[in-house]
Amino acid sequence: MTGINRRDLLQGAAALGALGGSHAYANDMRPTTVAVEQNHAASKPMTSYIGTATSRVDGRAKVTGEAKYAGEFNARGLAYGSVVEAAIAKGLIAHIDVSEAQRVAGVLDVLTQENRPQMAGTDKAWKDDVAPEEGSPFRPLFDDKIMFSGQPIALVLAEDWETAKYAASLVRIEYEKQPFVTDLYKQRDQAFVVEKPDKPHGDAARAFAAAEVRHEAEYYIPTEHHNPMELFASTVMWEGGGKLTVYDKTQGVQNVQRYLCGVFDRKSDDLRVVSPYVGGAFGAGLRPQYQVVLAVLGALALERSVRLVLTRQQMYGLGYRPATIERLALGARKDGTLDAITHEAIAVTSEFEEFSRNDTGWAALLYKSANAKYEHKLARLDVPTSCDMRAPGAATGVYALESAMDELAVALKLDPMELRLRCYSERDQNEDIPYTSKALRECYRQGAETFGWSKRKAEPRSIRDGSDLVGWGMATGVWEALQMPAAARIVLTANGHAEVSCAASDIGTGTYTIMAQVAADTLGLPIENIAVKLGDSTLPQAPVEGGSWMAATASHAIVATAEEIRNELLTLAKAMKDSPLAGVKLEDVTLAEGNIVSKKDSGRAVSISDAMRHGAIERIEKEKANSFAEDKSHARNTHSAVFAEVKIDEQLGVIRVTRVVSAIAGGRILNLKTAHSQIMGGVVWGIGMALHEETVYDHRFGRIMNANIAEYHVPVNADVHDIKVIFVDEPDTMVNPMGIKGLGEIGIVGVAAAIANAVYHATGKRIRDLPITLDKLQRA
Repeated sequence: MTGINRRDLLQGAAALGALGGSHAYANDMRPTTVAVEQNHAASKPMTSYIGTATSRVDGRAKVTGEAKYAGEFNARGLAYGSVVEAAIAKGLIAHIDVSEAQRVAGVLDVLTQENRPQMAGTDKAWKDDVAPEEGSPFRPLFDDKIMFSGQPIALVLAEDWETAKYAASLVRIEYEKQPFVTDLYKQRDQAFVVEKPDKPHGDAARAFAAAEVRHEAEYYIPTEHHNPMELFASTVMWEGGGKLTVYDKTQGVQNVQRYLCGVFDRKSDDLRVVSPYVGGAFGAGLRPQYQVVLAVLGALALERSVRLVLTRQQMYGLGYRPATIERLALGARKDGTLDAITHEAIAVTSEFEEFSRNDTGWAALLYKSANAKYEHKLARLDVPTSCDMRAPGAATGVYALESAMDELAVALKLDPMELRLRCYSERDQNEDIPYTSKALRECYRQGAETFGWSKRKAEPRSIRDGSDLVGWGMATGVWEALQMPAAARIVLTANGHAEVSCAASDIGTGTYTIMAQVAADTLGLPIENIAVKLGDSTLPQAPVEGGSWMAATASHAIVATAEEIRNELLTLAKAMKDSPLAGVKLEDVTLAEGNIVSKKDSGRAVSISDAMRHGAIERIEKEKANSFAEDKSHARNTHSAVFAEVKIDEQLGVIRVTRVVSAIAGGRILNLKTAHSQIMGGVVWGIGMALHEETVYDHRFGRIMNANIAEYHVPVNADVHDIKVIFVDEPDTMVNPMGIKGLGEIGIVGVAAAIANAVYHATGKRIRDLPITLDKLQRA
């Protein structure tokens, strides 16, 4: 979640539900279109929207309640579902008694593995676009096997949600329990190596043993769960004739559509998936979650529309950031240059799938070392499959790496930033290739200057503010600059308005706004004349929204389609009698201020409206797919330098993060306002990772003990103080034509390490397992 504090979003959950209750539409199938509502007059001179601080075009819809989420679409005869969950961590269902639940007035049916509608039986049918390559995806209500606590094992369907929930409490289950394990440390010796592209070089073990200065330590990141404002929900509209429209909370409507078509053997024309707005996701919605399968099962069983909204507690039975043990061994010369890097990680996955992300390869993108070894392992536990959470792999791996670099700096008696500059790599050490751009040195310089790093005293416990110990820490951030194939459709009308459509999702990052800005500039129209349509599986193809790739992906699809529009407009303009554009080539014209204009002579222009009306055309519709040529000659990454100040009550150990400066090198910034919000949100999440967030298991029962937002601690407003964001100028025409790198992930990477390093500087105590809490400080 970005844009405002995650805590503000969480506190607004009740308001979201209230808005949904006040808007009851009967089978509302209106197109999911966001039109820009800003105070721009069409008669005013046009300006470029790209690179400006443009307000969110969907903002009015969200604050007024007009925006509708997956659990808010209504239909006549809508039925409601409630999930019955397994109370054991592993075993078999010996018997389910649903008789008492079925006797409750208003209950329509109770679905179990014994009576549910037909579903596919092969792993291939259950694999979605981002499923792990290895393993068997989870299949709700498929058979009698219990694989994790909280697993859905029955679905109660009723005329209203309250009845469904009550009846669900009356379902009786008998189990055959089996031995289980949910503790990573108990399984670490059983962990197995996952094949990774990180290339070891030299002999890291020998170089480490011979190094003049050595640091070796383990770092631990606990399981963390997503807590988006919007609960996971699906509303399935029964259209008759076997057709379904599914409103789902997802980061990829076409992924969900393909998945459901495979699971239920449906034709794509008979199953539409819609997700106009998403109230926070950041990885949790990349894969289809089990509630969408159960909602479709209910609709098929009843042959009527069904809504299923998971509770906050049930969402802890979905994916999560996996708990990870990270081991770092750094060997250096006395001058601070590295001789050896070893980074090994052991992360959690489920018994039935192998989910993994790259924790260990980031050092090769940041630091020079003649000898390096990277290894990533997985440990199987009786839990759901882990999943992506903002900056998967990097948020955890870089925390360990940058904490270790700080400890090495202490051992060398070097300033932590100076150490990083001495080890700075201009090339990707894995592939031995240069970067398309890497302005990390400038991030260090500007961040340090803004923070006042030069005034830092090296000695721990040397800075005080009254009864508080003050600590300053810093860390580096790195992420990938990714881009994916996608298509966009543009419909331009003679009255100077355009609709841009794509199946992409907007998970709160500002995709609606970015697409409106790019379309306005490329079509030469005022931004209020642009309508954007997203989140519908019937629209032009798009990938799931994740990995920080959507800005580059969608923008280039729009530019490619706008090129087709410009070509047709020029053809129409040149056909006009005595056309001022006669003989002008396509590459020599642009669209600006509602006109087709010569780049060489702005006096040679034809209005778009005149050209279309002269050609007796009321609308031009074009759709173009865009892809990016594979180029392995350069590395593509975003970078950051994070500086943090903490103040710690010396007697109580209470930690406050009082200042953060985050300097970002993220290529071309499309929207200064939404970009700033992205990084702000990432920093707040990093504060949570460092000091608050932890999913706590009772390993005797394999059950999560704090599966609620009261006991799963997250930062609230009082925990968030001064955050400054700096965007370092980084022109990059190699990464892609528009120079876009993406910002969704980079904001969190390095934040937890900077805070942990600041805590050490304040107290002289090194806490290596997150979150850093006052009891750990007291024990250290």
